Amino acid sequence: MYKESAPALRARLLANENPYGPSKKVVSAITDAVSLGNRYAHSDAAYLIDMIAEKEGVTKDHIMLGPGSTDLLEKTAIVRFLEGGNIVSADPSYMSLINTSRGIGATWKPIPLKSDFSHDLEGMAKSVDDETKLVYICNPNNPTGSITEAAKLKSFCESVSKKTPIFVDEAYLEFMDDAENNTMVGLVAEGHDVIIARTFSKIHGMAGLRIGYIVAQPERIESITSMVRSTMGLSVTSLRGAIVSKSEEKFLAECKSLNKECRDYVYTELISMGYNVIPSSTSFMIFPIEMEGDKFLKGMFAEGVGVRAYNFLDKPWCRVSMGTMPEMEIFLEAFKKVTV
Repeated sequence: MYKESAPALRARLLANENPYGPSKKVVSAITDAVSLGNRYAHSDAAYLIDMIAEKEGVTKDHIMLGPGSTDLLEKTAIVRFLEGGNIVSADPSYMSLINTSRGIGATWKPIPLKSDFSHDLEGMAKSVDDETKLVYICNPNNPTGSITEAAKLKSFCESVSKKTPIFVDEAYLEFMDDAENNTMVGLVAEGHDVIIARTFSKIHGMAGLRIGYIVAQPERIESITSMVRSTMGLSVTSLRGAIVSKSEEKFLAECKSLNKECRDYVYTELISMGYNVIPSSTSFMIFPIEMEGDKFLKGMFAEGVGVRAYNFLDKPWCRVSMGTMPEMEIFLEAFKKVTV
């Protein structure tokens, strides 16, 4: 698959990054924290954990921090699959946890998404057996941007978590208008064996600063921290930035609004061009294209536009992240030129 060869792009729309962040207050906090780079940041980590625990309605022993949520997905995989077993997930979905699991000996049970691109929860439940060590659900899903109905997912988690832990990756949750009604984090407080992942990489605009967290039962957290370090992998700059960003409600709301404006604009334009775009609840969208993926990427990069190409359901797809409005106009201009 074609990959970016030059760092200079007119529109970098390939990694679901927030083009507006970090916020000015976060940048200031990070700048001030650089002078503390000679000190470990354990107290800052403890402070952020307390903030997160209060927000999520759990005690601090339910929280684990990490350098981005992907790191925590992979650490969970290592702990769960050291002695083999299988992992159940949707296909397509975000692959980091699955790839790490398979890399240390697990088998993968991929369950195709339904025709509306939601998770086939019934099919996933039926595939769980005595060797299933984890069920992974990315909601909203990456790379499809689709959402699985909260009430159905909650019922699934309540039932299936009695057999095996459920890992729900909510990296893109904050882009939804009704995020609080779609999160599964309340199940943790209710005592269910569910692990929830969140990240500062997306709506907070801190992808390059690497910080995220999971919320889970204390025994699940302990099973990971007994094998690998948690806060030792975090920098004082990332922690100070995250602490400030948690309170940046106006900035986060503006990011969500601008993202939706661009998403609606690009969706309407692509639909008018005859493309079948999957309705997105995230900071990206995906749609099938009538062009081989590698050739398409070469053409787009030649125009200075970075996007991603996937192959599933026996056809190539373009996934485009939402940038600024001028960047989305550049994307559409380049897309029309490349696909003519």
